[in-house]
Parts: sequence; C-alpha cells; structure tokens
Amino acid sequence: MPLFLSVPGVADIVILRGAKATPDAPLDLVIEIPHGATQTEDFTSMAAQLTSPLPDSLVDFFHVNTDAGAPELGSATARHIVAAAPERSVAIICSRIPRTFIDCNRRLDASAEDFKAGKVTPGLMPWITSEQDRALLRAAYDHYVTLVRETAAELASDGAMLLLHSYAPRTVDVEVDLGIVQNLRNAYEPDTEQTWPLRPEIDVIGKTLDGKNHVPATVVEALRKGMAALDLTVADGITYPLHPSTLAYDHVMARPGRTLCLEVRRDLLADPFEPFVQMRIPPAKVERLAVPLAAALLRWW
Repeated sequence: MPLFLSVPGVADIVILRGAKATPDAPLDLVIEIPHGATQTEDFTSMAAQLTSPLPDSLVDFFHVNTDAGAPELGSATARHIVAAAPERSVAIICSRIPRTFIDCNRRLDASAEDFKAGKVTPGLMPWITSEQDRALLRAAYDHYVTLVRETAAELASDGAMLLLHSYAPRTVDVEVDLGIVQNLRNAYEPDTEQTWPLRPEIDVIGKTLDGKNHVPATVVEALRKGMAALDLTVADGITYPLHPSTLAYDHVMARPGRTLCLEVRRDLLADPFEPFVQMRIPPAKVERLAVPLAAALLRWW
C-alpha cells in the first residue's frame, strides 16, 4: 500500500514500495514535480491568503503556466516502476504552491538577468508587493524545498531523481509583468498562436550554458528508443538550458548521472490542451507515456 504524506498547501508526498521492498529500505527514486499545483483550487486557496493587489483574471496565467499532467504522469510512472521491479521504492513529491506567486524551482536570490539567461520566469512574481505576502510565500517555499531535500536524503547510494515538468505546446514569448493576462490573451489569439515555435514533444534539460551535457546517457538512450516506438521524439535541451537560477541545476550537480530533468509537451497529456482552464488529463494518455518512461528509468539499475 502507498504511504501518503501531505503538508496542506505545500506538498503531497507519496511513497510506493514494491511487493519485495522492505518497509525501511532506502528510496531508489525520487520523482519531484515542483510545479504540481495544477488545480484551480490550488490557485484560489493561496490567492485568498494574499493582500497584494493581483492582476485581474490572474487565474488565466496560472492555468497557462502550471505543469498540467505532470502529477498524473509522475504517479503512473512510479506505479509501473514498482510493478516491474518489486524490490524498488519510489517517492513522489508534488508541490501544491502555485508558481503564479512563487516558483519552487527557482533560486530566489537570482537576478532578473539570471532568469532571462535561463529562459525562465521569475522566482517571486512582480505582483507580490506586500511584505506580509512575501513572508508567507517564502515560508511555504522554504518548507517545500526542505521537504525535497529531506526526501532526497533518503535515497540509496545508487538512488536517482526524476525532475518532471510539462510545458505548453508552443514557446509563447510575452513579458511577465502586471499586464501578463492580456499579454497571454493576445498571444493565444488563433491567428497569433500558430506563429509561435512548436516545442519538442519531450525535451531533456541537461545542457549547461558552457555546452556540457549532464544527462544520464543510458537512461536517455532508452527513453529515446521507447518514445520512438510511439512516434515521439526526445530532444536534447532545445527549449531550456540547465541553469543555476533553477533548483534543478543543484539536483543535477549533486547527483552526477543520476538525475533526469524532463519536459513533456502538455498536449500529449491533456485532452484537449486549453490554455486558460483546468485541463482534463485522461488516464490513457498518461499511461501511454508512463510505460516507456518507467522502462527507461529502470536502466539506472
């Protein structure tokens, strides 16, 4: 039976142990989903606690920018791993803190130039202007980051991490400022949306700005073959670099060759992809990707 651990408003943690795994065995894999707040309720419950004046209809940005489908894919992948390798134990840690307010995959002391170099949105959003709000969000962020660090500390000596994300089908280049909602509405006008570059179906984020690649080669090779059988391609860091402004960078550097950072295109998980609403994630679409992903991750052992 899975062990469910939850810190309301911060993170859900599920630990799955295969039938042959001992209850106190070290973890073999940690799946982290730092942008796992994907339900409208995640947004509204946090927004209700804030005093800063938020842009009108900011929930639209929340739905566009959160990693819909990633929690479901992480859970399904973990289930397939312990079914195929019953001696293994997997933990899934999923943030419930909306990145619309503070991003649990960012180094908060990074500069605006750092975020631009990493092609990522800021750690703390510009509409958070109240010191009270900053303190509340920073406390939630610190709590989440500590939970991830403590969970990762339970990994076995040959343990590994999967940092799992989903992204919108197209790279929409808009300013993240107080006009973000209208900026996005304009960008997603039907005639305009089709002009933005189409992203890879799956992208492995492992190349640093110096060109060095930190991906686990054996796992990525297996993933590429497994996804090719589904007529899906796996790119090699086309969308984002692995940048020190992200906490993913720290995980990759801490476990050389034992950490995979992955982006999955959201239209492969959602049915349909709709940018401004909570998306439906059908189990069949999730399972289609979870099977080859789990098989590839097992190549670590």
